[in-house]
Amino acid sequence: MSFNFRALCRFLARPVAALVLAASLPVPVAQAGMVPTDRVLEEMAGTETAGQGERAEVQRFLAREDVQRELEAMGVDPAEARARVDSLSDAEVSRLAEAIRQDPAGTGALGTVVGAIVLIFLVLLVTDILGFTKVFPFTRTAN
Repeated sequence: MSFNFRALCRFLARPVAALVLAASLPVPVAQAGMVPTDRVLEEMAGTETAGQGERAEVQRFLAREDVQRELEAMGVDPAEARARVDSLSDAEVSRLAEAIRQDPAGTGALGTVVGAIVLIFLVLLVTDILGFTKVFPFTRTAN
């Protein structure tokens, strides 16, 4: 096995050129300045009220009768769950409130199973049409 220096150079030329180009790109400069105290206090007050609103939203969710039934079915005391929400940080409450808002009501395992069945059906249908499999008698190959 012989060492071919030209082949090594050709192999390394493009990655090295890409690294040099990336290193020569301009880097954004951070800007800093003094922030007035009243502006900081206003932002902090706005954050506290937003956190309290989200905390109240989570508490309202936990107060729903269907949620309380589910909590009890899982062995969780609803009063203890509400107490734990009070002990969460604002960031944790914010993530929890966002999850409650994003998860649509009524979705569960049934929707996932139906979606998986539809996906499998479509994959088998396409493979039947392309001639890779012969699962469905009502398809003709695309020859």
